[in-house]
Amino acid sequence: MVGRAKGERRRATGSAALVAGLVLGLGACARGGTSDVAGPASQTSTGRSTTAPSASSGRTSTGSTGSSSSAPSTSTSSSTAPPAPPSPSATPQDTSLRPGDSGPRVRALQRSLARLGYWGGTADGTYGGLTEQAVLALQKQAGLDRDGVAGPRTLRAVAKGTRPTVGAGRTDRVEIDLERQLLYVVRDGSVQWAISTSTGSGETYESSYDGLAVAVTPPGTFAVGRVYDGSEVATLGTLYRPRYFNGGIAVHGAASVPGWPASHGCARVSDPAMDLIWSQDLMPVGSTVVVR
Repeated sequence: MVGRAKGERRRATGSAALVAGLVLGLGACARGGTSDVAGPASQTSTGRSTTAPSASSGRTSTGSTGSSSSAPSTSTSSSTAPPAPPSPSATPQDTSLRPGDSGPRVRALQRSLARLGYWGGTADGTYGGLTEQAVLALQKQAGLDRDGVAGPRTLRAVAKGTRPTVGAGRTDRVEIDLERQLLYVVRDGSVQWAISTSTGSGETYESSYDGLAVAVTPPGTFAVGRVYDGSEVATLGTLYRPRYFNGGIAVHGAASVPGWPASHGCARVSDPAMDLIWSQDLMPVGSTVVVR
Protein backbone atom coordinates (compact mmCIF):
# COMPACT_ATOMS: atom_id res chain seq x y z
CA MET A 1 0.00 0.00 0.00
CA VAL A 2 2.74 2.37 0.96
CA GLY A 3 4.71 1.59 -2.27
CA ARG A 4 1.63 2.07 -4.43
CA ALA A 5 0.96 5.52 -2.90
CA LYS A 6 4.54 6.63 -3.50
CA GLY A 7 4.34 5.57 -7.15
CA GLU A 8 1.11 7.48 -7.65
CA ARG A 9 2.68 10.59 -6.14
CA ARG A 10 5.68 10.29 -8.53
CA ARG A 11 3.33 9.95 -11.53
CA ALA A 12 1.35 13.02 -10.41
CA THR A 13 4.53 15.06 -9.95
CA GLY A 14 5.77 14.07 -13.44
CA SER A 15 2.41 15.01 -14.99
CA ALA A 16 2.50 18.38 -13.29
CA ALA A 17 6.03 18.99 -14.59
CA LEU A 18 4.98 18.04 -18.11
CA VAL A 19 2.01 20.46 -17.99
CA ALA A 20 4.24 23.24 -16.65
CA GLY A 21 6.76 22.62 -19.42
CA LEU A 22 4.05 22.87 -22.09
CA VAL A 23 2.76 26.10 -20.61
CA LEU A 24 6.26 27.58 -20.54
CA GLY A 25 6.88 26.47 -24.14
CA LEU A 26 3.63 28.05 -25.37
CA GLY A 27 4.47 31.28 -23.54
CA ALA A 28 7.91 31.39 -25.17
CA CYS A 29 6.38 31.02 -28.68
CA ALA A 30 4.00 33.86 -28.01
CA ARG A 31 6.81 36.09 -26.81
CA GLY A 32 8.90 35.08 -29.83
CA GLY A 33 6.10 36.16 -32.21
CA THR A 34 5.88 39.55 -30.56
CA SER A 35 9.62 40.11 -30.71
CA ASP A 36 9.66 39.59 -34.51
CA VAL A 37 7.81 42.84 -34.97
CA ALA A 38 9.66 44.76 -32.33
CA GLY A 39 13.23 43.82 -33.07
CA PRO A 40 15.85 41.02 -33.41
CA ALA A 41 15.09 37.31 -32.93
CA SER A 42 14.50 35.93 -29.42
CA GLN A 43 15.32 32.40 -28.28
CA THR A 44 13.01 29.95 -26.54
CA SER A 45 14.06 28.04 -23.49
CA THR A 46 15.05 25.21 -25.82
CA GLY A 47 17.43 27.47 -27.86
CA ARG A 48 15.43 27.33 -31.13
CA SER A 49 14.82 30.59 -33.04
CA THR A 50 11.24 31.77 -33.56
CA THR A 51 11.97 34.75 -35.82
CA ALA A 52 11.02 35.61 -39.41
CA PRO A 53 13.70 35.63 -42.20
CA SER A 54 16.87 37.42 -41.19
CA ALA A 55 17.65 40.58 -43.22
CA SER A 56 21.32 39.61 -43.41
CA SER A 57 21.06 35.91 -44.33
CA GLY A 58 17.73 35.57 -46.14
CA ARG A 59 17.09 32.18 -44.40
CA THR A 60 13.85 31.34 -42.59
CA SER A 61 13.81 29.80 -39.09
CA THR A 62 10.65 28.30 -37.64
CA GLY A 63 9.49 27.90 -34.11
CA SER A 64 8.43 24.72 -32.41
CA THR A 65 5.11 24.83 -34.25
CA GLY A 66 6.83 24.87 -37.70
CA SER A 67 5.17 28.08 -38.95
CA SER A 68 7.08 31.13 -40.12
CA SER A 69 6.78 34.49 -38.38
CA SER A 70 4.33 37.18 -39.49
CA ALA A 71 6.74 40.00 -40.54
CA PRO A 72 10.35 40.38 -41.67
CA SER A 73 12.96 41.73 -39.35
CA THR A 74 13.46 45.50 -39.51
CA SER A 75 17.01 45.43 -38.20
CA THR A 76 19.27 47.57 -40.46
CA SER A 77 22.32 47.85 -38.27
CA SER A 78 24.70 47.68 -41.26
CA SER A 79 22.83 50.18 -43.48
CA THR A 80 23.20 53.95 -43.55
CA ALA A 81 20.66 56.70 -44.24
CA PRO A 82 20.60 58.00 -47.84
CA PRO A 83 22.43 61.31 -48.32
CA ALA A 84 20.28 64.41 -48.22
CA PRO A 85 19.71 66.01 -51.63
CA PRO A 86 21.99 69.01 -52.28
CA SER A 87 20.38 72.34 -51.57
CA PRO A 88 19.84 74.44 -54.70
CA SER A 89 22.49 77.08 -55.17
CA ALA A 90 21.36 80.65 -54.82
CA THR A 91 20.73 82.41 -58.13
CA PRO A 92 22.75 85.63 -58.40
CA GLN A 93 20.52 88.67 -58.43
CA ASP A 94 20.36 90.42 -61.78
CA THR A 95 21.38 94.03 -61.19
CA SER A 96 21.25 95.04 -64.85
CA LEU A 97 19.39 98.15 -65.97
CA ARG A 98 17.79 98.28 -69.40
CA PRO A 99 15.39 100.32 -71.55
CA GLY A 100 12.00 100.55 -69.87
CA ASP A 101 13.36 100.50 -66.31
CA SER A 102 12.76 103.40 -63.98
CA GLY A 103 13.51 104.48 -60.44
CA PRO A 104 16.34 105.77 -58.24
CA ARG A 105 18.96 103.38 -59.66
CA VAL A 106 18.28 104.60 -63.19
CA ARG A 107 18.54 108.22 -62.06
CA ALA A 108 21.84 107.47 -60.31
CA LEU A 109 23.13 105.83 -63.51
CA GLN A 110 22.10 108.84 -65.59
CA ARG A 111 23.87 111.24 -63.24
CA SER A 112 27.02 109.12 -63.20
CA LEU A 113 27.12 108.99 -67.01
CA ALA A 114 26.70 112.75 -67.21
CA ARG A 115 29.49 113.34 -64.67
CA LEU A 116 31.81 111.15 -66.73
CA GLY A 117 31.00 113.07 -69.92
CA TYR A 118 28.45 110.86 -71.73
CA TRP A 119 25.52 112.98 -72.81
CA GLY A 120 22.08 111.48 -72.22
CA GLY A 121 19.72 114.34 -71.63
CA THR A 122 18.03 115.00 -68.28
CA ALA A 123 18.40 112.59 -65.35
CA ASP A 124 14.68 111.82 -65.02
CA GLY A 125 14.88 108.29 -63.63
CA THR A 126 13.49 106.68 -66.79
CA TYR A 127 15.67 104.46 -68.98
CA GLY A 128 14.66 105.84 -72.37
CA GLY A 129 16.35 106.31 -75.72
CA LEU A 130 18.79 108.99 -74.56
CA THR A 131 19.98 106.89 -71.61
CA GLU A 132 20.44 104.01 -74.02
CA GLN A 133 22.56 106.26 -76.27
CA ALA A 134 24.67 107.39 -73.30
CA VAL A 135 25.21 103.77 -72.24
CA LEU A 136 26.16 102.92 -75.82
CA ALA A 137 28.71 105.74 -75.78
CA LEU A 138 30.32 104.41 -72.59
CA GLN A 139 30.34 100.87 -73.96
CA LYS A 140 32.08 102.08 -77.12
CA GLN A 141 34.67 103.96 -75.09
CA ALA A 142 35.30 100.98 -72.79
CA GLY A 143 35.42 98.41 -75.60
CA LEU A 144 32.36 96.50 -74.35
CA ASP A 145 29.53 94.86 -76.24
CA ARG A 146 27.35 97.58 -77.76
CA ASP A 147 23.84 96.66 -76.68
CA GLY A 148 22.70 99.75 -74.76
CA VAL A 149 21.99 97.64 -71.65
CA ALA A 150 23.73 98.54 -68.39
CA GLY A 151 24.78 95.01 -67.45
CA PRO A 152 27.39 94.03 -64.83
CA ARG A 153 30.43 94.90 -66.99
CA THR A 154 28.95 98.24 -68.03
CA LEU A 155 28.05 99.10 -64.44
CA ARG A 156 31.60 98.22 -63.37
CA ALA A 157 32.95 100.56 -66.07
CA VAL A 158 30.72 103.32 -64.69
CA ALA A 159 31.85 102.65 -61.11
CA LYS A 160 35.46 102.57 -62.28
CA GLY A 161 35.03 106.07 -63.74
CA THR A 162 35.68 105.32 -67.42
CA ARG A 163 35.90 108.72 -69.09
CA PRO A 164 36.01 109.59 -72.80
CA THR A 165 39.46 110.67 -73.94
CA VAL A 166 41.02 111.98 -77.15
CA GLY A 167 44.54 112.62 -78.38
CA ALA A 168 46.27 115.92 -78.92
CA GLY A 169 44.83 118.42 -81.39
CA ARG A 170 43.06 121.74 -81.59
CA THR A 171 41.82 122.77 -78.18
CA ASP A 172 38.28 123.37 -79.48
CA ARG A 173 36.95 120.94 -82.04
CA VAL A 174 34.49 118.19 -82.82
CA GLU A 175 36.22 114.86 -83.29
CA ILE A 176 34.64 111.78 -84.86
CA ASP A 177 36.23 108.44 -83.98
CA LEU A 178 35.40 105.96 -86.76
CA GLU A 179 36.53 102.91 -84.81
CA ARG A 180 34.71 103.70 -81.60
CA GLN A 181 31.77 105.33 -83.37
CA LEU A 182 31.85 108.29 -81.03
CA LEU A 183 31.54 112.03 -81.58
CA TYR A 184 33.55 114.05 -79.07
CA VAL A 185 32.89 117.71 -78.30
CA VAL A 186 36.33 118.96 -77.23
CA ARG A 187 36.75 122.22 -75.35
CA ASP A 188 40.05 123.51 -73.97
CA GLY A 189 41.66 120.22 -74.91
CA SER A 190 39.28 118.06 -72.84
CA VAL A 191 36.16 116.15 -73.79
CA GLN A 192 33.07 118.06 -72.79
CA TRP A 193 30.67 115.47 -74.17
CA ALA A 194 30.91 112.08 -75.83
CA ILE A 195 27.93 111.29 -78.06
CA SER A 196 27.17 107.99 -79.75
CA THR A 197 27.29 108.27 -83.54
CA SER A 198 26.90 106.04 -86.59
CA THR A 199 29.03 106.75 -89.66
CA GLY A 200 29.46 105.25 -93.16
CA SER A 201 28.66 101.54 -93.32
CA GLY A 202 31.21 100.69 -96.01
CA GLU A 203 28.48 99.16 -98.17
CA THR A 204 27.86 99.87 -101.84
CA TYR A 205 24.77 101.88 -102.74
CA GLU A 206 23.20 103.55 -105.77
CA SER A 207 24.08 107.25 -105.96
CA SER A 208 22.01 109.65 -108.05
CA TYR A 209 25.20 111.50 -109.00
CA ASP A 210 27.91 108.91 -109.55
CA GLY A 211 26.05 105.62 -109.95
CA LEU A 212 27.45 103.03 -107.58
CA ALA A 213 29.19 104.51 -104.53
CA VAL A 214 30.61 103.24 -101.27
CA ALA A 215 29.19 104.52 -97.99
CA VAL A 216 32.28 105.89 -96.25
CA THR A 217 33.08 108.79 -93.93
CA PRO A 218 36.52 109.93 -95.13
CA PRO A 219 39.08 110.71 -92.42
CA GLY A 220 40.76 114.10 -92.32
CA THR A 221 40.50 117.59 -90.88
CA PHE A 222 37.61 119.75 -92.12
CA ALA A 223 35.63 122.88 -91.27
CA VAL A 224 31.90 123.36 -90.82
CA GLY A 225 30.40 124.98 -93.94
CA ARG A 226 26.71 125.10 -94.68
CA VAL A 227 24.11 124.52 -91.97
CA TYR A 228 20.37 123.99 -92.14
CA ASP A 229 18.07 124.58 -89.19
CA GLY A 230 15.28 122.11 -89.93
CA SER A 231 14.64 118.76 -91.57
CA GLU A 232 16.36 118.82 -94.95
CA VAL A 233 15.15 116.31 -97.51
CA ALA A 234 18.00 114.85 -99.56
CA THR A 235 18.19 112.12 -102.20
CA LEU A 236 19.28 109.53 -99.62
CA GLY A 237 16.91 110.56 -96.86
CA THR A 238 15.96 113.32 -94.46
CA LEU A 239 18.66 115.04 -92.39
CA TYR A 240 17.59 116.71 -89.14
CA ARG A 241 19.31 120.11 -88.59
CA PRO A 242 22.47 119.12 -90.50
CA ARG A 243 25.84 120.82 -90.18
CA TYR A 244 27.93 119.98 -93.24
CA PHE A 245 31.69 119.72 -92.94
CA ASN A 246 32.82 117.79 -96.05
CA GLY A 247 30.75 118.46 -99.17
CA GLY A 248 27.50 116.59 -98.70
CA ILE A 249 28.67 114.87 -95.50
CA ALA A 250 27.23 116.29 -92.31
CA VAL A 251 26.61 115.70 -88.64
CA HIS A 252 22.82 115.43 -88.38
CA GLY A 253 20.02 114.07 -86.27
CA ALA A 254 18.42 110.74 -87.13
CA ALA A 255 15.75 108.46 -85.72
CA SER A 256 18.08 105.44 -85.83
CA VAL A 257 21.59 105.59 -84.34
CA PRO A 258 22.77 101.98 -83.89
CA GLY A 259 25.98 100.96 -82.22
CA TRP A 260 27.70 100.23 -85.52
CA PRO A 261 28.36 102.08 -88.83
CA ALA A 262 25.08 102.27 -90.76
CA SER A 263 24.91 105.57 -92.68
CA HIS A 264 25.70 106.56 -96.25
CA GLY A 265 28.64 108.64 -95.00
CA CYS A 266 27.20 111.24 -92.61
CA ALA A 267 27.69 111.10 -88.86
CA ARG A 268 24.30 110.37 -87.33
CA VAL A 269 23.41 111.40 -83.78
CA SER A 270 20.05 111.37 -82.01
CA ASP A 271 17.68 114.27 -82.71
CA PRO A 272 17.96 115.55 -79.09
CA ALA A 273 21.77 115.44 -79.37
CA MET A 274 21.53 117.54 -82.54
CA ASP A 275 19.31 119.99 -80.65
CA LEU A 276 22.06 120.22 -78.01
CA ILE A 277 24.66 121.01 -80.69
CA TRP A 278 22.44 123.79 -82.06
CA SER A 279 21.36 125.21 -78.70
CA GLN A 280 24.95 125.49 -77.43
CA ASP A 281 26.43 126.25 -80.86
CA LEU A 282 28.93 123.43 -80.48
CA MET A 283 29.65 123.34 -84.25
CA PRO A 284 29.71 126.93 -85.42
CA VAL A 285 30.40 127.71 -89.08
CA GLY A 286 34.16 127.58 -89.66
CA SER A 287 34.89 125.40 -86.62
CA THR A 288 37.12 122.34 -86.88
CA VAL A 289 35.88 118.81 -87.41
CA VAL A 290 38.44 116.01 -87.22
CA VAL A 291 37.58 112.54 -88.53
CA ARG A 292 39.99 109.78 -87.62
